[in-house]
Amino acid sequence: MPALRWAADVPSTRGSVIGLVILVGLAGILIPVLPGLILEVAAVLLWAGLTGGARAWAVAIGAVLVAAIAQVVKFLIPGRRLRTAGIPKATLYVAGALAIVGFFVVPLIGAPIGFVAGTYLAERRRVGHDRAWPSTKASLGAVGLSIGIELAAGLLVAAAWLVAVIWLT
Repeated sequence: MPALRWAADVPSTRGSVIGLVILVGLAGILIPVLPGLILEVAAVLLWAGLTGGARAWAVAIGAVLVAAIAQVVKFLIPGRRLRTAGIPKATLYVAGALAIVGFFVVPLIGAPIGFVAGTYLAERRRVGHDRAWPSTKASLGAVGLSIGIELAAGLLVAAAWLVAVIWLT
């Protein structure tokens, strides 16, 4: 019966479920089928609400701040790189529109594919095939950088939660 007693240990089970949700959130960052960072922050907020205490809420507020900063940075830095590469805003609008379409057409990886395809198509129309390829490579780099920024934030949130769980117990 020790297994039944362990299963009835609500804080352990709760922590395991929240840890699993955080892992799913990290996977959602890499495979954009779920809003990964938002899922992680929601799990940390739920954990803080169930755990209570100043330390738990400090970690939750930190997670919210890290996620908010990451959301801003993941648009500013790659966007600046695209503008530095000479990609006009009109191309970015087309790329963004095709990213939205791609998200619904190809559920797992459609948004990045749509963004890159939109960049290529708009640049090909604007400057021709040969000069469109460098812009497309720049957009691939921007997509990778954006995912990297969000993943770094997600790992930071997960690590902060894990340290807090170990520290608080």
